[in-house]
Amino acid sequence: MENFDADIEKCLDVLRSGGTILYPTDTVWGLGCDATDAAAVDKIFEVKQRPASSSMIILLADERDILKYVAGIDLQVFDYLNSVTKPTTVIYQGAIGLADNVINKDGSIGIRLVKDDFCKHLIKRFRKPIVSTSANISGQPTPAKFADIDESIKNNVDYVVKYRQHEIAEAAASAIVKWNGVNDITIIRK
Repeated sequence: MENFDADIEKCLDVLRSGGTILYPTDTVWGLGCDATDAAAVDKIFEVKQRPASSSMIILLADERDILKYVAGIDLQVFDYLNSVTKPTTVIYQGAIGLADNVINKDGSIGIRLVKDDFCKHLIKRFRKPIVSTSANISGQPTPAKFADIDESIKNNVDYVVKYRQHEIAEAAASAIVKWNGVNDITIIRK
């Protein structure tokens, strides 16, 4: 567990102080911050050089956490999530309790429940959702591994996680679906 615990502690300090992190997720490396802190979310937009009108997703550790950040959730979504094998981000209507600038204009929010040990541990310890957006400059390709991340990204966050930096396997982005109901799922990205 090289660097695992030290990285978790440092990430918690940075997140609690409104900072930004570059961290491994269950998919690609992500840029993250406290999803309830609008100023921290603005920093992510700046690092990515991305328009603030673009949407971002949040990561949560447990199904019950979704109930805190989505109003009127269709509980059948959990059966769907238990049936998929690939990390899947679900877009839900009725986002609540999050920074306004992380919520889409239509009131929706993309949420992925993580299975990755590092992310799950970090989110549980932080007790809040964490923004997750790919670690690239807006419009550039998504890096498949840490070594592919642009130096400007690494230099413009408050903390870069050391854990898993040396992995050479290439990661892929999550699937994205819009949950409209049990028999009405819009696939946005496979």
